[in-house]
Amino acid sequence: MLLAQGAEGIAVGLSTKIMPHNFIELINASIKILEDKKFTIYPDFLEGGMIDVSNYNKGQRGGKIRLRAKIEIRDKKTLAITEVPYHTTTSLIESIIKANDKGKIKIKKVTDNTAKDVEILVELAPGISPEVTMDALYAFTNCETSVSPNACVIVENKPQFLTVDEILRISTENTKELLRKELEIQLAELLEKWHFASLERIFIENRVYREIEEAETWEAVLEIIATELKKYVETPNVKCSAGKPQYTLHRDITEEDIVRLTEIKIKRISKFNKFKA
Repeated sequence: MLLAQGAEGIAVGLSTKIMPHNFIELINASIKILEDKKFTIYPDFLEGGMIDVSNYNKGQRGGKIRLRAKIEIRDKKTLAITEVPYHTTTSLIESIIKANDKGKIKIKKVTDNTAKDVEILVELAPGISPEVTMDALYAFTNCETSVSPNACVIVENKPQFLTVDEILRISTENTKELLRKELEIQLAELLEKWHFASLERIFIENRVYREIEEAETWEAVLEIIATELKKYVETPNVKCSAGKPQYTLHRDITEEDIVRLTEIKIKRISKFNKFKA
């Protein structure tokens, strides 16, 4: 999101200016990082316009980009600005008026017809060339601007000056790690389901529930079940007491597991399907 939306700010002795980038291009670049392939990403702006990235320096401080508005010649007396440089809106019109007042360009008037799409019409003074005026607009107004990127971000609680490539690489690795942790959580949940399903099967198939009929105390019930389970199950810390184990579990059996077994209803026991289990 940082690279997609861009960021700008000043702190104590530090400043940052990160350009926005195209989200799809960032995703494709992340895929290339995972595939260990080379990639290149450049800024992309919602406002449109044209960009010169020959000195971009991967967004690191010391680099510079040039931005230009898109200007069309509608006729011999009218120029139309249909896309504007990044971070210029009304300031572009103001800069055109100031350039005209200073005699840098010669225009009749500026009309802002911007609605859904940008459309700023520049009406030329009589006898003025539209090509010459276009060049003058780029030279003396905000129709052409330059921006100096400076990707300063906090990494491990310290400010660091990085390239956008490095920021994307860090983001990709973080995402990969989060996905790995998500899968580990899902795996742990599935193992727990499998663990109790296995205990339930052992408890019912081997009729362990019958062994507790004569038990007089709750403690005796728990102890009998635990002893019976040891005959059939091998866990990481407990060997099967009856030779070769019929079942192997990934973790030790706890008292909570045994209590859950005592809560199995008679109806479930009577309808137990070995094949389905």
